Amino acid sequence: MRQFGQDLNLFKDPHMHICICDSVSLSFCIFWAPIRTSTMCGFKGKKCASLIRGLILWLLLTNIMLVLYCFTNPTQGQNQGKIRSSREDTCPLSMAKFSRKNVTAPFQRTKAQSEECSPAVNVMFMKTHKTASSTILNIIFRFGEKHKLKFAFPERRNDFFYPSPFLSSQVKDYRPGDCFNIVCNHMRFDRQEVAKLLPPDAVYITILRNPVDLFESSFHYYHRMVPLTWRIGGENKLVEFLDNPQTFYSPEAYNSFYLKNLLFFDFGLDNNVEADDPRVMSSIHSLSTYFDLVLIAEYFEESLILLKDKLCWTIDDIVYFKLNARKTSSVSQLTPEYRAKALVWNKADWRLYQHFNATFWAKVESYGRERMTREVNELRRRNAEMESICIDGGNAVEAQKIQDRRFQPWQPVGESSILGYNMKDNINPQFRTICERMLTPEIQYLSHLGVSLWVTQLWGWLKDTVFTVFT
Repeated sequence: MRQFGQDLNLFKDPHMHICICDSVSLSFCIFWAPIRTSTMCGFKGKKCASLIRGLILWLLLTNIMLVLYCFTNPTQGQNQGKIRSSREDTCPLSMAKFSRKNVTAPFQRTKAQSEECSPAVNVMFMKTHKTASSTILNIIFRFGEKHKLKFAFPERRNDFFYPSPFLSSQVKDYRPGDCFNIVCNHMRFDRQEVAKLLPPDAVYITILRNPVDLFESSFHYYHRMVPLTWRIGGENKLVEFLDNPQTFYSPEAYNSFYLKNLLFFDFGLDNNVEADDPRVMSSIHSLSTYFDLVLIAEYFEESLILLKDKLCWTIDDIVYFKLNARKTSSVSQLTPEYRAKALVWNKADWRLYQHFNATFWAKVESYGRERMTREVNELRRRNAEMESICIDGGNAVEAQKIQDRRFQPWQPVGESSILGYNMKDNINPQFRTICERMLTPEIQYLSHLGVSLWVTQLWGWLKDTVFTVFT
C-alpha cells in the first residue's frame, strides 16, 4: 500500500476526491486511484491485476469503516451548536456526597490517612496518547469496578468520538443532569463539557511524556494512518520526516494531528500554533487551573505515589503491570541531532511539558524526598510480588506468544510490536481475579465492564486482516 502511495502520488492528484464528514475529520473517497494504477501498470500480467483488486478492496473497506465512524454518534451533529448548556445540565453538588456510598470494599488506610482524608471516588483522568496512560487507565478501571462506581463510557467504541471535541452527549445513554464518578476514556478535552458529568469535588488528573519520545512513539504507531506519510521513502521513515517535515505534513490533512504537538491537540488546543505565540503559555496556565495533578511518564512510580496521596487511595490500589509497552527493536534510537529536530517540531508540547515537569517536582519536594523513596520501594516490592503470582515467565512477551486472547493488546496498523502477558495457570484462587484484571488490556476491559465496542472491533478486524496484507 505504501508503494502505491509513492508511485501514484495520490495526495497531489487533482482527480482524488475527498468527502467531508460532519462529525469527524476526513474520510477517503478515492474514486480514480485504481484507474490511475491500471494505467501506470499498463495491465501487464496477473500480478498487477491482483494489486489493483487489492487496492480497490482496501479503499472500499476503509471507506465503509470511516463512514461508520462518522455516524456512530447520531446526535453529534445536532449537538455541535449547543456548545454550552444551562446550569440544570450540570451534575449537582449532592452527588459528591452520595457517590461515596458506592464504595463497598473496606479501605486499608493508615490511621493518619483515615484522620486526614477519605478516598476520592470522583475522578476525571484525561487519557493522553502514548504516555503510559493505558497503565493508569487499568488502575482506574480496577478501582471503579471494585467499588461499583459509575463510569461515563462512550457508545460503541473505546473513545469519545476522537478527534472531534468532546461533548457530554457522546456519553452512552447520557441525559442532562446525569452524574458519574469516573470519566477516563480518550477524548479531545473540553473542560466545560466534562464538568457537566462530574460532581464539583471531582479530581482532575492527566499524564505527560517528553515530547521527543512521545513523537517517536506516535510516529511509529500512527504513521500508516496518516496518508501524507505514505510517500516517505527510505529505511528510516522517521528520520526522513524530520529532515523535511513540511513535505509530509499539512495541518488540514487527514489524521495529521498525530504527528505534531499531539499533547496540545489532545487538550483541545491548536497543535499548529507557533511556540512563541502568547496563546501557548496562556493555554498552559489555563490547564494549570483545571488539573489537580499532572503525572510525568518518565517518573511513573513517583507519579503513582503522588496519585495515591492525592486520591487518598492505598498501595494495593496502584499496583500495576506495564501495559501497551513496545518491543525494543521497534523503537527508533534518535541521535541528539534528530532529537533536537523533533523537539523543535513539537515545541508547543515541549513548553507544556517543561511547565508541568516543574510543578511535578515541586509536589515531590512538598511530599518529601525520603518519604517518596520509601513509598516507591514499597510499590516496587508489591509489583514484584504480583508479578511472581500472576505472570507466566515473569515478563512481557511478543503478541504471537500470548496464548489467551483476553490478554492480546491492540496493535498498530500493519505490525505487532506491542507486548502483552501470559497468565500463570496454577494461580491461587484468591489472586486469580486481580491477576486477570491487571493483565487485561483496555479494549477487553471495556467489554468486561459492559461497553459494546462493535465499531472498534470491526475496525480491529479490518486492520488485522486487510491492512496487514497490503502494507
